[in-house]
Formats: sequence, C-alpha cells, structure tokens
Amino acid sequence: MRRSFRKLEAVLAAACVLAVFCLEGCGKTYEETDVTVAVVQPETSRVEVTTARETEEETQPETEPEPEERVEVDGKIRSYLTGEMVDAKKANRRPLAVMMSNDKQALPHYGINRAGVVYEAPVEGGMNRYMAIIEDYDGLERIGSVRSCRTYYTYFAREFDAIYAHYGQSTFAKPYLKNVDNINGLEGVGGNAYYRTNDRKSPHNAYTSFERLQTAMEKLGYSQEYDPEYEGHYRFAKSGEEVVLENALEAWKVYPGYGMNQPYFEYNEEDGLYYRYQYGGPHYGDEGQIAVRNIIFQYCATGRYATTEYLNIDVHEPQYGYYITGGKAIVLSWEKDGQFGVTHYYNTENEEITLNQGKTWVCIIPTSDFSKTEIHGKNQ
Repeated sequence: MRRSFRKLEAVLAAACVLAVFCLEGCGKTYEETDVTVAVVQPETSRVEVTTARETEEETQPETEPEPEERVEVDGKIRSYLTGEMVDAKKANRRPLAVMMSNDKQALPHYGINRAGVVYEAPVEGGMNRYMAIIEDYDGLERIGSVRSCRTYYTYFAREFDAIYAHYGQSTFAKPYLKNVDNINGLEGVGGNAYYRTNDRKSPHNAYTSFERLQTAMEKLGYSQEYDPEYEGHYRFAKSGEEVVLENALEAWKVYPGYGMNQPYFEYNEEDGLYYRYQYGGPHYGDEGQIAVRNIIFQYCATGRYATTEYLNIDVHEPQYGYYITGGKAIVLSWEKDGQFGVTHYYNTENEEITLNQGKTWVCIIPTSDFSKTEIHGKNQ
C-alpha cells in the first residue's frame, strides 16, 4: 500500500527547509525522529515537517499523466534508463549493472560516463561504491575498476532487470546472488570475464570489457532480452516537455553527506546538468567529468551484520528523500514494489514523481546521516 504524507502544505515545508539550507555558514540543524524530520531555523522557531514515515488513508490524485508510449521510430526507442530515444538494439537488451570501486587509488572510473543510472551507497570502512547501469556498452575495452558485491546492490540490479557484474562478494551477500543473473569474477565462467592491469595495485586493478562480458553472458546462458513483464523503472517526461518542480527549494549545490570522498553536485543552468565533484575536485570518468540530469537522495534505515563492519541497508522499508533537477529540489517518499520490484517515488501530493529525460544518480543515504545532507541555493 502506498505511503503518503500527512496533510501539510508543501509550500511551508519547502520554505522552512530553504531557510535553513540557503543561509551560508549556518550549517544543517535537522534532527531525525521516528516519524518526523524537524527543521530548525537558526534564528526562529522550530517547525516540524512530517515525512513519508507517517501514513494516512490512501488518497489517489484525480489524474496522473500517462507515460509516453514506448514505440520504435526510425530504429530508435525510448530508453528504460534515461527516457531518451536511443538505438533500439541497445535499448531493448538488458543493461549491465557493474560494481565499481570509489577508492581514490581506483580513479578514474572507466565506462561510468556511459551509465544511464548510477547508484552510490556506503560500504564498510566509510567508503562508497557505485553500481553503474549501462545499456550503451558496445566497444568498451575497459570498464571498472570492478569490486565485490554487497547485499543491497542485488536488489538495485533486479529493479532494472540488469545482468550484475561484480568481482566477488561479502559473506552476507553470497546467498542473495541467486536472485539475480550475475557474472562473478571469482567463480567459474566469470573468472575469464575480468582482467587485471599493471598500472595500479590490487584490488583496484580488476577490469572487464564488452567482449568479455558478452562472452560470459552467452556461456552462462543469460537472456539478453528484457523479461516480457518488465515495464521499466522511472516515469519520464514526454519528448519536448520538461519537469519544473513546484513549491520547491533552490538546489544549485547539493551534498549527500558522504564522509570520505565528500562529493557534491553543482548545477549548470546553461545545459541543465548537475556536475559531480569529489575528493576536492571534479569527478572524472574516462570520457570526461560526470554530469547528470536527475539526482535522488534516498534515505534508508541502516544497521550492521552481527559484530562486523558490513552494512545492512534496508531497501524495502518505505522512507523519505529528495528529488533534485533543474536547480530545484522537493521532498519525496519512496516505497518498493515487493521484494524484487521497482522503487517508486512520490511527492507530497502522493503522485508518482516524473523525471526529466537524461541520466540519474541515486545516493543511498543512511537515515542516521540525514543531518549531513546539504542543499544550497544559487548564491550560497
């Protein structure tokens, strides 16, 4: 059942958050409770903004725009990853979901500029890893560096009906790999799907390529066609249309709050893209600086497995977040459609969010780190 926001005007919520985020130097003063996110203005009173954690009787919007029909035209069809018209041969085959290291010694990332969607999530030791979901992988001779699987990434890969490429896995993730078609560099056929380079030290030098992955998929007998019942993940704006967020806060520079790489995205008004920075400078892939049209901050309850440092990120329990595009941000709630279904994102009116066409970067953030998130306006 869809979670919804308690009746609270979105204008008030946005105004309160904006007042906090856009005062330079004041810092974030959010406090998280079980059911509310408290927004504290430095010089004024406290205002509580209820998030998707609280529920009420489900209400359906009067009308929701119908997604654009996916029809091939002149050899092109709408991509499930970006919503853009792309080569039908590429768009109609299952994408690859490649685990990538984000250790400083592993940079730059190879192949990440081709990804239509990237998931960034923390792992043990304060590090983050990426899952780059790529449909345009033809001809790539170097993809990676490739690292090992964590449990929650198997669910992300399933949401896109992707074939999951990884080099090993944590002990806790191993049982979950049976739920997703995967190419494991430490097992069987997967051993030949990856290679190591001599330009950096192990474990940051494992890579793969289009030809190696293609061979592995064929030997493993994986279908490269989407499941007949797969209907895509996101709702995208129709061709020629643009999503302009209403009752939103300005979002020209946004920080997810990760500690080690300290990344942020900066909005470029000229091309409508958010350019990514980390480790004190621009974040480059092998084909240039990374830039995306959409950003999703998805907060998740997070614990640890037993007495280890391995994170147990809950990607099923509905929570809250932000959708960021076009220099603006709105509060969202999210809910996963069953154990292996897609994650849906809703605005404060309980309507499923429509994304602008283009690439999307999803930041998975522990709810306990909510106060580390920063969203700044144009001149901050």
